[in-house]
Amino acid sequence: MRKLWTVLAALATLSLTNCGYNAIQTTDEQVKSSWSEVVNQYQRRADLVPNLVNSVKGFAQQEKDVLLGVTNARAKVGSLNVTPEVLNDPAAFQKFQAAQGELSSALSRLLVTTEAYPELKSDALFKDLMSQLEGTENRITVARNRYIKSVQDYNVGVRTFPNNLTAMVFGYKEKPNFSVANENEISTAPKVDFNRPAAPAPAK
Repeated sequence: MRKLWTVLAALATLSLTNCGYNAIQTTDEQVKSSWSEVVNQYQRRADLVPNLVNSVKGFAQQEKDVLLGVTNARAKVGSLNVTPEVLNDPAAFQKFQAAQGELSSALSRLLVTTEAYPELKSDALFKDLMSQLEGTENRITVARNRYIKSVQDYNVGVRTFPNNLTAMVFGYKEKPNFSVANENEISTAPKVDFNRPAAPAPAK
């Protein structure tokens, strides 16, 4: 009897291997790992925002609308409950992407505003924060690209025969990916050229 169960177990394992079960498991774990890195890098950026806003506020208190826009966008990002289940919920994933895109836009507007304040651009703390932000944006770009590739591999796997049959049996579905629209714009790290002549200060 024991030999029979051993044979049956071996056949079951072989069957799962041939039908793509192990391949689906592998690509699924790759997606989870790459998603975790995306979330970590976005969190790193969010953590920089309060200090960046305070730094700018010290030199440009009159830019209240821009500062408030960054603060509100950061708060919206922080209010999201980002769990692994997001990968199985296209609506939640879209909400996450939209919130991060809004923060990216708000930060871009903030950087444009700082061009009018040469004292701010020469401030050591601001320079350090900008260096950290640019480095983080670069890491976000790398992490997003890895996630996009991982999801592409996974989605192709669960759509391809015979893996698609296995995916159907075990409940594996396609996972949402970052949209192609504005991908280059969203994933481009902000840059500040401190050697460029400052824009004239706004008239009082």
